[in-house]
Amino acid sequence: MAEFFLEGETWVAIAFVLFIAGLGYIGVHKMLAKSLDDRAARIQAELDEARKLKEEAAAVLAEYQRKRAAAESEAQSIVAGAKEDAARMAVEAKAKIEEFVARRTKMAEVKIAQAEAQAAADVRAAAAEAAISAAERILSTEAKGALAGELISRGIEDVRKKLN
Repeated sequence: MAEFFLEGETWVAIAFVLFIAGLGYIGVHKMLAKSLDDRAARIQAELDEARKLKEEAAAVLAEYQRKRAAAESEAQSIVAGAKEDAARMAVEAKAKIEEFVARRTKMAEVKIAQAEAQAAADVRAAAAEAAISAAERILSTEAKGALAGELISRGIEDVRKKLN
């Protein structure tokens, strides 16, 4: 058994056991356990913080998605309103154009009627002048003296009254 103590490995094993016993005596295992517990608590706190941040991020994401949906809805209603306004404006513009064309047509018809009336009046006036001239020539060749002058004057006045 004396040989057993002469081996180097034996002394290494004895030194190792004494070293571990010394560490146990001064409480290194408690410090190691406390350090590991502290690290586990720190990791758990980080996990809790990460979970909390994840929940907050999910809430913020949900809020932004809700706001985006509301904005899209508002944009769609604005576009629909703009389309309705454009359609209404087109109808109003068409009505205004139709009213303008009708007014211009009416004005043209009035001008045409006035031109026709003026032409008819001009024709009547020309006919009256021709009739007066003809009556004057006839009466001047057939009637003589004061009677002729009076007949001519009366005839001319009658023709003017009737034709104008």
